[in-house]
Amino acid sequence: MKQLTLNNGQQMPALGLGTWENNGDDCITSVQQALEMGYRHIDTAQAYGNEEFVGEGIQQADVPRNEIFLTTKVFRNQFETKEKAINSVEDSLKKLNTDYVDLLLVHWPFPEYGIEQLIEPMLEAQQKGLTQNIGVSNFTVDDMAQAQKCSGGKICLNQVEYHPTLSQKPVLDWIRDHDWIMTAYSPLGRGEAMESDVLKDIAATHDKSAAQVCLRWLIQQDNVAAIPKASSKDHIKSNFEIFDFELTEQEMQEIFKLTEQENRIVDPDFAPEWDNARQAA
Repeated sequence: MKQLTLNNGQQMPALGLGTWENNGDDCITSVQQALEMGYRHIDTAQAYGNEEFVGEGIQQADVPRNEIFLTTKVFRNQFETKEKAINSVEDSLKKLNTDYVDLLLVHWPFPEYGIEQLIEPMLEAQQKGLTQNIGVSNFTVDDMAQAQKCSGGKICLNQVEYHPTLSQKPVLDWIRDHDWIMTAYSPLGRGEAMESDVLKDIAATHDKSAAQVCLRWLIQQDNVAAIPKASSKDHIKSNFEIFDFELTEQEMQEIFKLTEQENRIVDPDFAPEWDNARQAA
């Protein structure tokens, strides 16, 4: 399993299990199965409404808590006051049945709040030992720069949509320049990227699936992790079987060409003005 080093020296597995839209017994079972297969990175969020099920899955797996890298995210309605945000994190920990998370993220740069108002409670949560690391999600380059300044360099990661039909070059360039990590959510483009003939042809060469090639392309990049969501045992297993082959530089570049499509899937009405790779070029 490839490991990425966060800016405090802690190791984070480059591949994790995403749990968005995974709830109830299915969530419990999938988290347990993933951990027992060898996953050591689990991602959830307050907004997913499944923290208690993720926590139960972790409890049912025969894996020590200190071997698991666990991420959750603080959502929009919690940032009215610093106290409310901290209370929400403590509530998340109760649901997850743990004393701390390894990574706590601001889920979005919510437009009704300044960046400083979003970052301050994260810093306090870290100081209180509720989280070992703090980061952001869906932040643009300008947002990241503000967060970096507000946090005194404590932010370590930005979780964003990233897959073979969406370039995140401006964001990723900034991340690499500042020693952050990018975590790719929707790394398979909600399945749309899998229809690419380029991915299918490369997959046939390696006797792998298009999804496996896509995930391999992501984690083979510097400073990039991926958290594909999966609930079935077969998909969880398949997504994990990407460490026994390597893409050539030519194959990597062929997939990079697909990102010119700028096919963004997650774009709610409160989203920021996204960085566009075409405009930046």
